[in-house]
Formats: sequence, C-alpha cells, structure tokens
Amino acid sequence: MNRLAGEPSAYLRQHAGNPVDWQPFDEAAFAEARARNVPVFLSIGYAACHWCHVMAGESFEDPAIAAYLRGHFVSIKVDREERPDVDDAYMAATQALSGQGGWPMSVFLTPSGQAFYAGTYFPPQQLSGRPSFRQVLEAVVEAWTQRPEKVQATATAVAAALADPVWQVRTDGAAAGAATGPGTGAAAGAGAGPGAGPVSPEGSDPAVWARSLSGAATGAVVAMAAAEDPVQGGFGTAPKFPPTPGLEFLVRHAAGPGESARQAFGLAGRTLGAMVNSALFDQVGGGFARYSVTADWSEPHYEKMLYDNAGLLRVLVHWVRLAEARPEGLAALEAAAPVEPVHHIHATARPVPLPPAEARRAVAATVTWLLAELRLPGGAFASSLDADTVVDGVHREGASYKWSLAELRRAAGAEGAAGAEGAAAASAVGHFMGIPASGAGPLHPGRALTAAERAAWERLLPGLREQRAARAMPARDDKVVASWNGMLLAALAEAAMVLDEPGWLGHAVELGRYVRRVHWDGGMLRRVSHDGRAQGIEGLLEDYAACADGFLALYAATGDGQWFDFAASLLAAAQKFVQDGTVFNSAGGAALGGAPAGARFADAFDNATTGPVALLAGSLATFAAYTGSTEHRVLAERLLATLPELARRAPRSAGGLLAVGQALAAGPVETAVVGAPGPEREALLRRAWASPSPGMVVAVWDGTGAPAVPLLEGRAPAGGPPLAYVCRNMVCARPAASVEELARLL
Repeated sequence: MNRLAGEPSAYLRQHAGNPVDWQPFDEAAFAEARARNVPVFLSIGYAACHWCHVMAGESFEDPAIAAYLRGHFVSIKVDREERPDVDDAYMAATQALSGQGGWPMSVFLTPSGQAFYAGTYFPPQQLSGRPSFRQVLEAVVEAWTQRPEKVQATATAVAAALADPVWQVRTDGAAAGAATGPGTGAAAGAGAGPGAGPVSPEGSDPAVWARSLSGAATGAVVAMAAAEDPVQGGFGTAPKFPPTPGLEFLVRHAAGPGESARQAFGLAGRTLGAMVNSALFDQVGGGFARYSVTADWSEPHYEKMLYDNAGLLRVLVHWVRLAEARPEGLAALEAAAPVEPVHHIHATARPVPLPPAEARRAVAATVTWLLAELRLPGGAFASSLDADTVVDGVHREGASYKWSLAELRRAAGAEGAAGAEGAAAASAVGHFMGIPASGAGPLHPGRALTAAERAAWERLLPGLREQRAARAMPARDDKVVASWNGMLLAALAEAAMVLDEPGWLGHAVELGRYVRRVHWDGGMLRRVSHDGRAQGIEGLLEDYAACADGFLALYAATGDGQWFDFAASLLAAAQKFVQDGTVFNSAGGAALGGAPAGARFADAFDNATTGPVALLAGSLATFAAYTGSTEHRVLAERLLATLPELARRAPRSAGGLLAVGQALAAGPVETAVVGAPGPEREALLRRAWASPSPGMVVAVWDGTGAPAVPLLEGRAPAGGPPLAYVCRNMVCARPAASVEELARLL
C-alpha cells in the first residue's frame, strides 16, 4: 500500500497517487524488507526537481514497473530538503558506487540500510549506454537472489569506506580525517591523499594565526582567479552554479587593502554582473534560478530555491556597500573593460562588474519576488518553485519564463494605433534581451543595459508582467525549512538597513516571530513546518547555526534585545553538536537505518549554501563581538583551524570558512550607537550600516532600560548628542559625534 498520502511533504504527496507502494523513510519500511528478505529501493528527490518529475512520469506511473517493484522491493521515498541527513548519507554512497551524484537519486539497499548499488535518473528504455530502469531492477533482483554474499560484501565495503568523513572538523586540536576534497560539494580544486591535521590557534602566536588566515585567503583568490571564465563570467564551465559562499568571501576580502583585495573585487563584481545580466536572473519577476545549463548563463534550470535567493540577496547587499564605498575600484575595472559595444556575453568580451545602482535594482527585484511568490501566511517563506509548469496537463520546463517576439510586441502595444512604432520597439528590446527570432526563450541581455535600453525595457515591463500574471505558474513547495528561513532572515534584515527599506524590516520581524513561535519547541529547534505546524524532525546543525545568524542580524537591525536573547538560546542549544572535540551535523536522534557512520559528521565544505561549520563559526564570532565572550571566540577560531589546508585543497568549496576568517581577521569591528532616536542618531546608524568591514556588528540603544548586549554597557547617553563607539581587536577609539568622524573610524 502507498503510505504517502498523509505525509506533510509536498514532494512525497506528489507520489501518493503512483501505483508504486511507496513508504516513508521509517523503521516500518525497513522491518518489512527484513521480514520479506527483499532489497530496498530508495528514491530521493525534491518538489522542484525537473528530472524527478520526468522519472516519475516515465517509470513510477508505469503499472508494469510498479508491479515489479511491489513484488521484489520495498520502495521508500525521501524528500531531500526535509531529510538532508538521509540525503547526505546516501549521496556519499551513490558517489562512491557510481562516481557521480544528483537527483533523482536511486539507491538499492540491504534491509539493514546499507547501499550496494546506486545511480541517478534511469530512462524507461536503454539510452546510449545508460540501462533502462527495468533492466536495473532485474539486475538487482538477480544479484540479490543469486549472489547474496557478493551483494553483502559490496554493501559492507561501501559502509566501511564511508565510516569516516571526508574531512572531520574537530575543536580539540586532534588530527582530522583524511582529506580528499569536498564530498558532495559543487566546486573544483579537490586534492587527494591524507593531509595534515588542523593547527589549533589556541596558544599559538596571534601574528602567526593572522598570517595563516591571510595566506589562506590570498591563495584562495589566486586559485579562484585561475578558474574564472574570462569571457562569460563565473567559474569553470557548464553547468554553472551561483558560487554564493565564494562570492561572500570575495566581497569581504575585497574590503581590505592590497593587490589581493583588488583582485577579489574584480572577481566578485564580474561574476555578479554576469549573473544579474543573464537568464539566470528572472528579468521580469526577479529572483534567481538554480543554475545555468550553459556556460554563458543563457539557459537556466528554472527551479527557484529559497536558499539560493537568500544567499545571493545577502551577497548583493554586501556588494552594494562595498561598491559604493570603493568607487575608485569600480572605475578602474570599468576603464579596463572593452569599449566596443557587445550585444551578448557570447562575444569574446570580459564581463564588467555590477554597478551598485544595478545591484540595488536586483536586490529590490529579488525581495519583491520573495514577498510575492514565496511568502506564506504567518510570515515564513516557502522552499521553492518548481522547474516545470503544467500546461495542458504536460510538464514543461521553464514555460512560465520564456518569451517570444510576438509577446514583446503585445507588451509594447504593437496592436494599437502606434502599431509600427510598438513593433519596432519590441524588436529592439527583443534583440538586446536575447529573444530568438522564432519561437520563445528566456530573457538574456548578456551584459548591462545602456540608459536608453533600460528606458525601453522598463516601458515594456508592465505589459510583460501583466502577461506573466495570466500564465500558469510552477507549483510551490510550501514546506518551511528552518535553516533557509534563517538565511533569509539575515539577508532581509541587512537589506532593509543598507537600502533603507523599513517595510522589509517589518517582514523580517514577522519571519523571526514565526520561526520562534512555530519551530522552537522547549529548547529544541524543529527543522520543518507545514501550515504553521512544526513536524517532529529535529533541526540539524545548519538549522541552529543559520537561525542564530539570522536572529543576530535581526537584533542588529532592530535593536530589540529579545532577538539577541533568542540567538543566544539557539547557540546554547547548538552545543549538542560539538561532542568530545568533534563537530556533528546531526544530534543523533533521527534514525538513519544502516547509513554510513560518518553521515553524522558536519561537512567542512560548502554546497549550494554555506556549510554548517562555517555557519556556526560565523554566529559564534558575531556573538563574541557583542558579548566579549572568550569562550565563543575561541570556539569560532578552533572551527577554522583546518581552514588553511581546506582552502588549499578546494578553495571554491571553502568560501564559507574563508568569509568567517575575514571577519575574524578584521576584528570584527564593533560599532555601538547610543542616543535618543532622531535624525542625528539615524544618520550615524546609516553610516555604520554602509561600512563594508567584514562581519561588523552594530548595536543601538536609546539609554532606557538595561542594555541588550554587553557591548552597550557603560555607554548610556549623557543627554548630549548621539555618539558612535567603534572598537576593533579589543581596542576602542574616541566616540564619534558626527557622520564624518564615524566614517574616518570605519
């Protein structure tokens, strides 16, 4: 019997009508496999996954395939976003068995949960060396019944090989596990062979520690520059993913002095420019797609994920601060750009950095999209929009986002009295926005628009948005994931302050209230909620750390001490993930069946988002800056002890830790603004928020009541003008009473 109809996950419910007897990932499913002595077919995917839909339609809706699965397997479905612990465990096994990974993930297990064969998408018919799904099923059954000893030997060997993490993060200075590069991360530069263990900063010369961080950062910039696509922007070749954690590192590093910072400035600016001026960014509705199928960013994989947009929103906000604070750096890069007009990024011309005005426009468009299409009743945000749109009963990838010249002409009013003029305007816009002469495609300018082109484009936008509103739209996965909402909380709060948008801050406060009210359960953070009700799955380290980071940012933006107190509670609860000097991603409460023992270890590397270790280290560093807590600062530094070696082996997968290293190297700077509310205090606050100093913390107090954080203690306003106190590396400067004085201190 198919048991998915009652599951809260939208992805699982998508398969509730399949003739396959799907089971959720629970003990009952494995018990059935043991009782019947049959293998488990584990299928892992997510609601927005295009190829998951394809395989479902081709195979899981096929009555013959379903009957074969019922007779020879116990079939289990997992939503990878709901159970990333299960996904991580079996992704490692899939990569070990097949040499590649991705979704849909298809894994065959013993009844004890050990993997012995795995792959991704299997077609209904054999294709160019890829076996059909039926062939795979029959081969697995034949091996299971005729060669059980060999199957078990394979399963045991895989489990043993994965029993240790790729790189075990420790906080006690003990040796780390062998490093072979990122396990499931999407980046290049993996090394091989055993590496030296971490060098603990505790007891070492601070100057040596600082040089170690500096060397890791400089080396990473050099490696990323070598991997840059000089023609089309970004790093590597197709498919191209947004390198979000790496961009955050580059933006932070670029705030410093020297040639390495100048190089980082260019890398970050050019990559952001290439992405924002491409089909990866929805030019009509805002928001970023998951990745580009092509190297020139012209053909996106159309799913839109909350975590991508939260991370890129924050990077764009930080880029706005940096580019506006370093206009000379932007001018130098623009001067080095080609002077010939280039109509598309396909041409051999180096991308130009994203101007701050364009970055502000992208921030506003992304926030507008998030609020319009992902925000749920109660203030939280949904997980994703599907890659496919169902049109006339058929799944069509990207159908909601493609445009034809005829549709541009309709938006330009080409059918009216000024038909010829409108048609000409639409043709011009279609040319510089990359619309094909026949058929439909995504909008892909491939470069920054000129002022005249921008004006022509914005004249068409209302008509295009009206047409978009009348179209069928992709399905939305309304699952609320704690970590992704924590990431957005930080981005939204900072965007509100940097771009002076108080309405956005109101939405951030509502989001914070939702997470605290719904996901916090007596000292435990729940990972997922549906319809305003939390599910029983406990959060992972990434959930606790990302939410702590988000609530610290919400405190900085509002000055409301309740948010700082809640961040402190989250960090206190997160101590459970650090046991005997080892950092875990799971607290161990969730059953993983026979998954590899190393599955619980926290991954030091980034994936699409900043890795859990870096999230925790960043939150600890921020908390220490507000409180002066040596304990939290030391733990943050210990978590970075492996950074030099990790950055050497896989710099594009270590962006999160490198970004935290920039904050620690910079102090981080602590800014306290005290005084009665009013224009003078607001001017000081705006100047503080405009600083690109990496990881800088901001606190504000009107002097009434008790100070919310120790950083404010002893700084009650004495009735004079508002003052700003700036401290770095445990040394404080004379308080600033004017914006000009504060600017000099920062």
